[in-house]
Amino acid sequence: MPESTNVMRTPTIEKVVVNIGVGEAGERLIKAEEVIQDVTGAQAVRTRAKRGARDWGVRRGQPIGVKVTLRGEDAEEFLKKALWARNNQIADYSFDDNGNLSFGITDHTDFKHMKYDPDTGIFGLDIAVVIERPGSRIKRRRIRPAKVPKDHKVTREEAMQVMTELGAEVIEFV
Repeated sequence: MPESTNVMRTPTIEKVVVNIGVGEAGERLIKAEEVIQDVTGAQAVRTRAKRGARDWGVRRGQPIGVKVTLRGEDAEEFLKKALWARNNQIADYSFDDNGNLSFGITDHTDFKHMKYDPDTGIFGLDIAVVIERPGSRIKRRRIRPAKVPKDHKVTREEAMQVMTELGAEVIEFV
């Protein structure tokens, strides 16, 4: 990607969403909430089941997970910590064609400041990153929403470039 002087063409990290899916309410959900708040440093929100699954004992509307949305400096700071936990490596299949990426961390104790606690157990985290250009808000605004032009959308290669500038190594799988 050639260096552009136009700030409206520079892709940036819009938000980072960190999710822990527990699958059940109760004590394990409370522990997951504590873990995600310790890892991210932000207040967690509980996610609810969209539909019931009788075989798994899940009812519609039952809390089954927790998530945190980070933006701005907090998002970049957390992303650097998450990349460190993954040895600064991201697989190329983690990126989609719209400039988004998602990856997982199998053990929350991989973060520097987290220690294993037998009472808490081990939780995995799903991390989703949205990369956009300034001005992409036109697709979400309330009055006169519009489509983002094709040349203003972030491509897969541009998203990879943003993550490389953040210190990640994109590993190509064949």
